[in-house]
Amino acid sequence: MMNRRRWLQLGVGSAVLLGLAGTGVALLRPGLVDGKLSPDARALMRKLALSVLDGLWPENAVQREARLDQQLAQVEANIAAFPAEVRAQLGQVLSLLSSSAGRLALTGLKADWAEASVAEVQAVLDGMRLSSLDVRQQIYHALRDLHCLVFFSDASNWPQVGYPGPREFA
Repeated sequence: MMNRRRWLQLGVGSAVLLGLAGTGVALLRPGLVDGKLSPDARALMRKLALSVLDGLWPENAVQREARLDQQLAQVEANIAAFPAEVRAQLGQVLSLLSSSAGRLALTGLKADWAEASVAEVQAVLDGMRLSSLDVRQQIYHALRDLHCLVFFSDASNWPQVGYPGPREFA
C-alpha cells in the first residue's frame, strides 16, 4: 500500500528522471544551435507554420516554399531578440518536441513532424490547446503566438489577409 511519503518520493524521483531525460535530449538534439533553429527544430517549425496559418500560404508550391523560408528566417530573428533565459527554454521545448519520445509524450503525434499532415498537426495543436496540463497549453500558445506574431507583423502579408495597413492621421 502506498502512503503519502512514498507518493512524494515517487513524484520527486519522476521529476528528477524527466529533468535528466530532457537535459539529455537537449544535449543530443538541441533545438537551437548558435541562435538558429536546428534542422529538426526547423522541420517542426515549418510544419507548425503550415498548420497554424493554414489557408494563408500561396497556392503555388515555389512561392509557398519561399514564403515559408522567409517566415522561418523571421522566426529566428525574433528568437535572437529574446532574453537568454527565454531562448534557453524555447530551445529545450524545441529539443523535446523534435525527439520521438518528447513528441509522443507532449503531443501524442506518432509521425515525424515532416511526415505528418497539416490536419494531423492541427489536431495535435487543438489537443494541446484544450489540455488539462498547463505545460501543454503553454507550449501551444508560445509556438502559435510566435508564428502569428511573425506572420501578421510582416507588411507583405497584409494584403493577403485584407488588412490595408495602419491609417495615417492628419
